[in-house]
Amino acid sequence: MDSTRIDKYLWAIRVFKTRSEATDACRGNKVTVGGAEVKPSREVHTGDIISVRKGAVHYSYKVLLPLEKRVGAREVEKYALNLTPEEELAKLHAPVETFFIRRDRGSGRPTKKERRDMDSLYSSFFVDEDSQE
Repeated sequence: MDSTRIDKYLWAIRVFKTRSEATDACRGNKVTVGGAEVKPSREVHTGDIISVRKGAVHYSYKVLLPLEKRVGAREVEKYALNLTPEEELAKLHAPVETFFIRRDRGSGRPTKKERRDMDSLYSSFFVDEDSQE
């Protein structure tokens, strides 16, 4: 096999769970080959560099062998080489800051005074570093 559709290939090497997700990613301009956005029907060949944006992370793969059938996770490395830099993979483990103020159940919407108190509490935790100068 000399080439295969990019949506099939991304599904086959387990970048996406379903082929329709891979197709939607191509249509949503989240997939590029050689820096150019592609349609789902674009053929990929050996040696092509594919970039996929999933959330905040940009994954990069080099096509070693095109394939149309989905393979097991252990066999993926025969068909694709993961070129994703460590900085991109570190974004997956970045801490997510969450802040939640607990209110009693049934107390309804906050009053104007309570809302001002909550806003001042939020701003004390999330102060812009530029404004401290």
